[in-house]
Amino acid sequence: MASSSPTSTHQLLLLAGALALAGGLYALPKGIVKPKEGKAELRQDAARTATRDGGGIATNGSKTDASSGPRPAETGTVAGEAGNTANAPHTQATAAQRQALNTLVAKYRTASAADRSQVATTLAARYATVQRFDSAGYYLTTVATARPSEKAWQQAADAYFQAYSFAASAERKKMLGDKARELYDKVLAANPNNLDAKTNLGMAYMSSDNPVKGIGLLREVLEQDPKNEKVLYNLGILAIQSNQYDKAVERFSQLVQVNPKNVEGQFYLGVSLARTNRGPAARAAFEKAKSLSDDPALAASVEEELAKLRN
Repeated sequence: MASSSPTSTHQLLLLAGALALAGGLYALPKGIVKPKEGKAELRQDAARTATRDGGGIATNGSKTDASSGPRPAETGTVAGEAGNTANAPHTQATAAQRQALNTLVAKYRTASAADRSQVATTLAARYATVQRFDSAGYYLTTVATARPSEKAWQQAADAYFQAYSFAASAERKKMLGDKARELYDKVLAANPNNLDAKTNLGMAYMSSDNPVKGIGLLREVLEQDPKNEKVLYNLGILAIQSNQYDKAVERFSQLVQVNPKNVEGQFYLGVSLARTNRGPAARAAFEKAKSLSDDPALAASVEEELAKLRN
């Protein structure tokens, strides 16, 4: 995982709010995080980070339901479930984007078998642009079905995994998680050593009936690649979620040893150290996180955490 972009920092702050409520000890400034975020959101945001770092499309941390397939683009949101762009700002499309999507959908429906995959690829890219990842996954799956390959299956799987990470309802989360797992299984059938696919598959299992399998997959990746930043990060987040702060310290310490410029790693190392009453070390980690980013919201959050350590 590389050093954080502004998008990455925003996700970090959302996660921080989830941790605050999980611990019941502090809260970030209002306006940065939603006041009712909890452990489910913590896992979702971890999944988003996993997707981003695995080559997925960066997101802005918004939360909305995802759909199971392509939807018409006539409404203010490409999904069109609620018809209210204010409720799903990250799926909002301009009138020009909606028109372009509708034109492409019509072209796809009338395309010959030879041309359909090319149109589907273009459609998927356009849906991804407006962050309609479920629709992107639908069309990428048609491409992979027509021309199976490790890369094609992973592109479809990554799109569904991104949609899964944003799903607000348990029903949609299960549906999209099932689809992502199905597609990642195809990736791994083509290449059992695809560690990125195995990592995302592991995270997709965390909201299934078999989260233990997800942990097992993440540990398998770490055995093959002990310096895998994405796995270290996600195992650290899962440790925090289960209140295993000593284990979280271990994971985030490993992460920042691999990449000292990892902002999320430094921040959550500070959180974990603070939870285990190691104030001086926590302060050092928070200061390091602050030094790695010029994001003012992150700086304000770090200052609040430092103030609590002084109390």
